[in-house]
Amino acid sequence: MPGDDGLVLTAEEQSMLAGEQGPATAMCMRLIVGVARANGAERLVPIESAHADGCLYHGVAGLEFTERLVALGARVRVRTTLNVGSLDLLHPGLVRADAEVAENGRRLMDAHVALGCEPTWSCAPYQSGHRPAEGSHVAWAESNAIAFVNSVLGARTDRYGDFIDIAAGVAGRVPYSGLHLKRNRAAALVLDFSAVPAELLDDDVAWPAIGALLGELAGTRVAALTGLPGDLNDGGVTEDRLKALGATAASAGGVALFHVVGVTPEAPTLDAVLAPEATTVPVTAPDLRRARERLSTAATQSLDAVSLGTPHFSLSEFAALALELRGGAPFSSSVDVFVSTSRAVLAEAEARGYADAVRDAGGRILTDTCTYVTPVLRDGIRTVMTNSGKWAWYAPANLGIDTVLGSLAECVASARAGRVVRDERLWG
Repeated sequence: MPGDDGLVLTAEEQSMLAGEQGPATAMCMRLIVGVARANGAERLVPIESAHADGCLYHGVAGLEFTERLVALGARVRVRTTLNVGSLDLLHPGLVRADAEVAENGRRLMDAHVALGCEPTWSCAPYQSGHRPAEGSHVAWAESNAIAFVNSVLGARTDRYGDFIDIAAGVAGRVPYSGLHLKRNRAAALVLDFSAVPAELLDDDVAWPAIGALLGELAGTRVAALTGLPGDLNDGGVTEDRLKALGATAASAGGVALFHVVGVTPEAPTLDAVLAPEATTVPVTAPDLRRARERLSTAATQSLDAVSLGTPHFSLSEFAALALELRGGAPFSSSVDVFVSTSRAVLAEAEARGYADAVRDAGGRILTDTCTYVTPVLRDGIRTVMTNSGKWAWYAPANLGIDTVLGSLAECVASARAGRVVRDERLWG
């Protein structure tokens, strides 16, 4: 029977809520049911997996909540991977955390593992073996992962964050609302890139610029992108470029789903994803240049560090970096170079020699966390170059530094030269 608010629970869900499957499950169900009622959901939907973001320490509330679940005997009932934590457990000397963050951050990470979560410690689980099927319902947190799993893989998740992410993993349910509903996945906005030169779109740095523009124009709306080149991984559009686009759009706006017509799974045609009364915005090369410049705050050519891998570096990105480094000079001693990646990708990069190429050039590899959410950069760093729109968006406020957005090749050239090097010919 439906409640007064119209929410209908199955007999099993009522049992979970009543505590018949343990106090931890009941605790999680109270949270999920509360969100469902707030969202006006008519029912809950079982999920096939979760990706939890609450393992990054932000204060004692998240730690107490997670350790309470452990004390109550909770275990996740669906596959649940873990986002970055506050520490690099493989390279502990790289994170310069104070005593509270180090201790509580480790406790929080340990508590999530005690719940049965997989210690992936990555913001890009989709490139480390966690790839839900198209149309499957999941509960993913971490803004770039939400955008990727919805858009590129075609699975269905709403925007989930701390507390409800792990609650969904324990209960195996989420509200059937938001982007779980097909009607909410239609595009209310169309961005037409057909007037942008193909050679500009073939520059890696164009893709975070596209993401910044998408975030600015779409906000939290679903958008469709037309006029972009090639099929997925065959031509101009690759998973890594879509990763960069989605991560920046989720940071600069609140984008959780975008469609690239002819590329992403739900958009074989524009008509397949178009909402009634959708608006179309033509995009020009100057629009992209302005979006790119929003991600660069530095006013000088001086350079202190380079940060790659936000979201975490993929194996193909490591391959591209190793190729860029081959036969060239090492990085300048005045520039610190960091590559953030997952443990799973690092293991493959080690096996193929890519990781040694980075270290031989003078770079350092960070796992389990990221350079803009934990104190990794040394004191005195003022200007950092990155190929990540997400890193460039958040780092000025998080770290109090200036950023320069560049392609992977430009980041390598700058790290070698000890100053900012960018090729402006394509950008006018």
